[in-house]
Amino acid sequence: MDSPDAAQTIVDPRDAAESAGLRYVSDERPGIRRKKLGTGFSYVRPDGSKLTGPDALKRIKALAIPPAWTDVWVCPSPDGHIQATGRDAKGRKQYRYHTRFREVRESTKYERVVAFADALPSIRDTVREHMALRGLPREKVLATVVHLLETTLIRVGNDDYARQNNSYGLTTLKNRHAAVEGNEVRFRFTGKGGKQWSLRVRDRRITKIIKACQELPGQELLQYIDEQGNCQDVTSTDVNEYLKAITGKDITAKDFRTWAGTVLAAMTLSELQSFDNAAQAKRNLRSAIEKVSARLGNTPTICRKCYIHPEVLNSYLDGNLVLEIKSQVENELRSAVENMKPEEAAVLALLRGRLAKQAEQSGRTDLKESSSKRRAHAA
Repeated sequence: MDSPDAAQTIVDPRDAAESAGLRYVSDERPGIRRKKLGTGFSYVRPDGSKLTGPDALKRIKALAIPPAWTDVWVCPSPDGHIQATGRDAKGRKQYRYHTRFREVRESTKYERVVAFADALPSIRDTVREHMALRGLPREKVLATVVHLLETTLIRVGNDDYARQNNSYGLTTLKNRHAAVEGNEVRFRFTGKGGKQWSLRVRDRRITKIIKACQELPGQELLQYIDEQGNCQDVTSTDVNEYLKAITGKDITAKDFRTWAGTVLAAMTLSELQSFDNAAQAKRNLRSAIEKVSARLGNTPTICRKCYIHPEVLNSYLDGNLVLEIKSQVENELRSAVENMKPEEAAVLALLRGRLAKQAEQSGRTDLKESSSKRRAHAA
């Protein structure tokens, strides 16, 4: 069975809310407001009356809205896909989503991993073609960013983080963050969370492009020359639009890190072999996750939650991963999938198989439930 098509993946929040059996809501509509009361808070309904219902107050307490948030809005309905919003200490809007909505989005996120891996050979082909273009057109510089996303796993970058925290990603790097030395580029900068990045890229193509970019006016490292001959900065939005344009799928820069984390975790666990008891399994999982953490620059908790497909971990705990990975690697070495490493193709095959089994089991469950309902109706 083929992997879920990216076009069928739930990416729109309205669709995700409907799939979770929830109401799609907006904090622009009247809601419950939080007000300071002594050392605590009180809550006011949209009509101005004080909220006193124990069930509603219990629901709000369970949301664990930080005391430091301001302009807090709480959804009047327990079935809203957004349960609360507010502003943090830096004025950034924050959200508390319904548990079922988060589950649907998490499921969708990991379906994206397979869709991304399917598109990866085509992405690499297009990036190679665009990096060979003359001059510094938009496609060439964006292809360079995508190549660096994959090979260095540096985050794509965010203007707000660069401005507020002096932390950088690929699209927000300044000329001072890169030094061309012969046929290599040395990158040194502070990334998200204060992580210090220092790495060298030995690639003649990258060196020539970075050197050409640094000769353009301005402080931004990665710029392109538009059709009118003007210099334009590259943004994370540009990168994501480029990825969507060359694949026809809802692929983003973050998908490169998720795929890399998933493959690294799978290969690390396959090297650790099987386990004899639960304690050893836990140690091996921790070891693999820590290795991914060191590579991506995230905490182990964030890596497990956001950057490793759960079916890799589940397959290991089931005792199937080691044999499946070895078998798939041997198969892929024989078939030689173009533009994809054997270990990548093996992990993709593993995930496809796991998702196919899940879909088959889900279909059987739906069939049983449907049959039970028909029998109950007939009775």
